[in-house]
Amino acid sequence: MGRSSTHGEGTRSRVRHADRPGGDEGGDGGGRTRLESGDGGAGDPAAQAAGDGPGRRAGSRGRNTQGRSSRRAPKSGRQRAFRWISSVLTLLILGTGGAGYLYYEHLNGNIRKGDLTLGDRQMADHKANAAGQTPLNILLIGSDARDSAENQKLGGAKETFGSPPLADVQMLLHLSADRSNLSVVSMPRDTMLKMPKCTAPDGEVFPASTVDVQTNQSLRRGGPGCTVAAWYELTGIRIDHFMMIDFAGVVSMADAIGGVPVCVTANIHSRGANGRGGSGLKLEAGTHSVQGEQALQWLRTRYGFEDGSDLARAKAQHQYMNSMVRQLRKGTKLTDPAKLMNLAEAATTALTVDKGLDTVKKLYDLAEELKKVPTKRITMSTMPNVYGTGVNRGRVYPKAGDAEQLFRMVREDMPLDGKASKRKKVEPKDPSAPVGEIAVAVRNGTATDALGPVSGRAGDVEKLLKESGFAKATIDPDNVAGSTRTAILYPSADLEGDAQAVAKALGIPVSQVKRSTDVSGISLAVGADWREGGAYPVSKGTEKTPDSAGAQNGEEEGCMKVDPKYTW
Repeated sequence: MGRSSTHGEGTRSRVRHADRPGGDEGGDGGGRTRLESGDGGAGDPAAQAAGDGPGRRAGSRGRNTQGRSSRRAPKSGRQRAFRWISSVLTLLILGTGGAGYLYYEHLNGNIRKGDLTLGDRQMADHKANAAGQTPLNILLIGSDARDSAENQKLGGAKETFGSPPLADVQMLLHLSADRSNLSVVSMPRDTMLKMPKCTAPDGEVFPASTVDVQTNQSLRRGGPGCTVAAWYELTGIRIDHFMMIDFAGVVSMADAIGGVPVCVTANIHSRGANGRGGSGLKLEAGTHSVQGEQALQWLRTRYGFEDGSDLARAKAQHQYMNSMVRQLRKGTKLTDPAKLMNLAEAATTALTVDKGLDTVKKLYDLAEELKKVPTKRITMSTMPNVYGTGVNRGRVYPKAGDAEQLFRMVREDMPLDGKASKRKKVEPKDPSAPVGEIAVAVRNGTATDALGPVSGRAGDVEKLLKESGFAKATIDPDNVAGSTRTAILYPSADLEGDAQAVAKALGIPVSQVKRSTDVSGISLAVGADWREGGAYPVSKGTEKTPDSAGAQNGEEEGCMKVDPKYTW
């Protein structure tokens, strides 16, 4: 993804059609039609591009940061080696004198950056755990940009050269507040959703879509900050940072890191249905170490793995990421300063990040946080989904219930591997005012895409509050915007205890109490999860990751099943 992608250049004429079910490419939004045409090595340009650039870069990042962390393994001999390498790097990169300072500034200058979000909605703050720690969420974006000779060679699809890029691989890394576990959630690029309003850095406004749009279109609506806004709109998960990478970046990172073991159940040759296209990946059955362009092919492969869907490609990407983390943590790679500096050069040149990660030191600090998680506590997953019908046949939608459960587990910092957290339970703060003096505005947010708001729900909940002593509870009749889940918002720290008192009275989890500048007082949105009367329905089995998320453990050595039509 070239620099232009960050600023959304060339998007105006194309994105105006974003309200079409599939976006602007003949109703496909850079989705199937464009993605699955023959592509001279990327048969599914966008599709594979999606898995391609995005997946790889995203994966590279995760691998890279965790790889760095692995440098300080607990073994004494390795520790000494890593300590020596660290000292050399400190002198060369972080030194205050001439050459060291200039090189450090050179690396900083390599990094491209953009605004974290281009949406109108301010993201809710994280809720700290009992120890005062907060989680960290990083959105990894793979761009299919074909804006340079190198990207065009790697990505193929000549008909798309110079077109605005698509966010064809999107993975959310959730680092737990106590740094004990890491969860990765992939969203298939074919996911259909409502796009939020986004304002590009140059001032161009992209209105919210009125119909479902393919998620990879978000990058064309001003840049990666709109992809962040789309994630927040759908999941309610606060995003702290984004990292974006393109085809060329994936290759350079893979070369700098070295080979990563991958496995296939049979000989595979990824090519389009007509014998052309496909990622070009060609491997014999068994385990192989891939790097550079071959690693890119693995991450982009759609034709040849399992059912040939974007979901199968996501699974292959997860296996690659897990394998890379295991390799790096063995301490068998990047054992000398030259290799580490090559990786630093490749990483800073390959990445586009938000302004909160715009220096080598900030990226290093992030790596230090990621390295705290043991490999066995890393869990890869995919958003539970179902296939669409009619004009959106073959594309996917979040699976009702399961997708929201997965999102909620991430929002509430629950480990996806099912292992109980050792953190202390967060106890609500005592209200700073008697409940009879706490003003609460209740609004009806029970509307969904398919259903209108349930009549009288705000009044029902207002009554429950008054029965609990909240005499100043009122109804906000002017705001009936849909809310997927019930939430209590408060504007400032002095009202946090009061807001939590409201949650406690209604049996709403404290994790659903959020600070927000969108409100001037305590606001209770009765969401689509509470459309019926009675007590707030607290879900059962909330600690369990849905089976439909296809969770993979970081130590799991998988082997991709090959479609018989693509063997040789």
